[in-house]
Amino acid sequence: MLESINLSSLPAFLLILVRVTSFFVTVPIFSYKNIPNHFKIGCSFFLAWIMYYTISIPEIVLDETFILLVFKEAIVGLFLGLIAYMILAALQVAGGFIDFQMGFAIANVIDPQTGAQSPLTGQYFYTIALLFLLVVNGHHLLIDGIFYSYQTVPLDAFIPFGNEAFSELITQTMSRMFLIAFQMAIPVVGCLFLVDVALGIIARTVPQLNVFVVGLPLKILVSFIVLLPFLGLYAGLVKNLFGITLQTMRSLLEIFGGA
Repeated sequence: MLESINLSSLPAFLLILVRVTSFFVTVPIFSYKNIPNHFKIGCSFFLAWIMYYTISIPEIVLDETFILLVFKEAIVGLFLGLIAYMILAALQVAGGFIDFQMGFAIANVIDPQTGAQSPLTGQYFYTIALLFLLVVNGHHLLIDGIFYSYQTVPLDAFIPFGNEAFSELITQTMSRMFLIAFQMAIPVVGCLFLVDVALGIIARTVPQLNVFVVGLPLKILVSFIVLLPFLGLYAGLVKNLFGITLQTMRSLLEIFGGA
């Protein structure tokens, strides 16, 4: 068994392992803090071992260039997972907009992925999206993304850091994330704005009525009434969101490949 191991190909395997492990650090689902680290390392190792026998392996030499290739592989894996998380973060941003109008902004929950506080509605949207992602085997598409990345960014190739398209892609991704979040939150936020206008009119016409006591439960009730029919359209929105995520990952790989 030991005689069949080609030690000259060990640097190439290490580069594959670095990219896959870096990808699992930031990509949704796999990067959750409640997933044990040894499980992530094990999945990364066996996935890298499978990919080692399925992709074309160039000759990699252990020299000063190898250190630069290790940093390049880490950057590719981290940015691929991060760009996927940035698009899906639109769900939490939309929930933050809704919670701020509902009055739920004072009651946040802990996001298991980042360990930071997250809005209630945003975490609810995000959990449904991840469950939908698992049901339709979307996590397989994410793994396909890191697998086919070697066709665009080979192991022995470097990233063209002088390409201005990279900064443009990050800017467009951020703006698209906030645009999607605003479009998802506008039905509820718009209705709550009308409720605020109505409460303001009532406060002027009936000064004896305490609108702060009546307004909070009324806004929560209106939010739930608007959210119920909205959940029926939520699956379609999440599907389009996944399509945008995969398209953005593909565009990032093309930029890293020098396109």
